[in-house]
Amino acid sequence: MAHQEPDRVPCWCGASEEFWAKMKRELSLEDEPLRQFLGDDFRRVFSSFEPSAKIVACAQEAAGDEEITHITHFGVPRTGLGYGQPISHPFADATRDEIESFPWPSGEEVQVDDILQGAQSYGGRYAILGGKWSPYWHDLIDLFGMETIFFKMYDEPELVDLVARRVVDFYHEASRRIFDAAGSAIDIFFIGNDFGSQRGPLVDEATFRRFLLPPLERLIRLGHDYDLPVMLHCCGGIAELLPVLIEVELDAIHALQPCCESMSPSQLKSEFGDRIVLNGGIDSHHVLIEGTVDDVRRATREVLETMMPGGGFIAGASHDTILEETPVENVVAMFETIRQYGSYGR
Repeated sequence: MAHQEPDRVPCWCGASEEFWAKMKRELSLEDEPLRQFLGDDFRRVFSSFEPSAKIVACAQEAAGDEEITHITHFGVPRTGLGYGQPISHPFADATRDEIESFPWPSGEEVQVDDILQGAQSYGGRYAILGGKWSPYWHDLIDLFGMETIFFKMYDEPELVDLVARRVVDFYHEASRRIFDAAGSAIDIFFIGNDFGSQRGPLVDEATFRRFLLPPLERLIRLGHDYDLPVMLHCCGGIAELLPVLIEVELDAIHALQPCCESMSPSQLKSEFGDRIVLNGGIDSHHVLIEGTVDDVRRATREVLETMMPGGGFIAGASHDTILEETPVENVVAMFETIRQYGSYGR
């Protein structure tokens, strides 16, 4: 985070639940021994939250007869694999009064009692990621619907501001309580919002500055108030937005996707590597899934050679959810190669 060369490049491992279960089976290792085997330098601590009865009731009414597999913090019913897809969008046609009277959750309802003990259980051996994930952009999409939110930004911008504020009020208060309870044992405030597509940002810079940057800046300030660097998980082609993110003092960006437009590791390192920590870049879209072990080793070495000089780089896959169809031997090869060639020679 200080943009200095350490003894070796840090390693990051993120995986889908399905891939993680497959890797545990194939390698006959449990969670923590597996992370140690791979050389993961990060651990994450979580708060817990249960939607109120009123929010659950709203979700059930909106879902009708469809099966609900997940309810978001803000009462959006979802169905399908993982967190699923929204069944309905509660605010698609909502008035300001209906939004104001919605049973908004409070950050006070987030349970933080066990976080300090969980963070301290690692004995200072890893960088601890904490704070509320805070995917406010995804929540706005869920609440309004993706097409509708784009129209609302032009037709009813104050309504979008209202919902964004209420959403981020929840996350801000939840993370504040987490940091009050366990900030001394947390090293990085880790949040996530996907602002990019395969071909570039989902909105232009002016729209991003108007609607999506102020909530992010508010969360960054919160982290910095507790002397925590802030790392943002952000998928897609976001090179155009990196100067804006640096402007509001974001400390790190995760996980770089080299297959997206304008996201080549060499370009990112050259333009931004001394101003923001770059995390990821080893292609999990094609190479890890379709390549041979030799392909993985070669691609990993290329990324290391490009990104390591000067520090400010964390090595890992180009997405935090390595998919189930990824061969375990390829992921093992990636981490072996990071260990073998990730030394700064000190």
